Amino acid sequence: MLELILLALALAMDCFTVSVVCGVITGKYKAGLMMRLAFLFGFFQALMPFIGWLLTSRFAAYLEAVDHWIAFGLLAVIGIEMIADAFKKEEDKTIDPYGLKSQLLLAVATSIDALAIGISFACTGYNEVSQLWVPLALIGAASFVMSLIGFALGVRFGDAVTRKVKPEILGGVILIGIGIKILIEHLG
Repeated sequence: MLELILLALALAMDCFTVSVVCGVITGKYKAGLMMRLAFLFGFFQALMPFIGWLLTSRFAAYLEAVDHWIAFGLLAVIGIEMIADAFKKEEDKTIDPYGLKSQLLLAVATSIDALAIGISFACTGYNEVSQLWVPLALIGAASFVMSLIGFALGVRFGDAVTRKVKPEILGGVILIGIGIKILIEHLG
């Protein structure tokens, strides 16, 4: 159980980081926004290992070969868009933490590396769907809670950050950094 809790917390770190950035960008507590973002992050963090587990028997080699490239590509594109948005007028911006499209992109991008966890579940004795409920629930719950905490911290300390740097630039750099980290971990 301890290993599963640590795994869930490790997977939640990307959600936490992106939620901090969203909190910095928005600069205010919005319960609906925080809950939706946390729900999407938790949902996709739990869904991706399930998908990885389902596809393992047929497509494991293909998924393992490209999952890190997909995660890196999505995070890099979103990060570059955020950086470009920092130099646009408010009405021309494409990354909007309030927008469902942006939230879905962020949730999927930060959870793609969790596909590998589902593959590892299939390879380590999780043979039945019923065996997955506890690990997937822990992963989803940890990501949900860490996203709420991250968003709140981003709002709380965002003013100090925005006085020194545009939050969109910081967020873009962080997302690109997460993508590079995922790429290095899988290639190394």
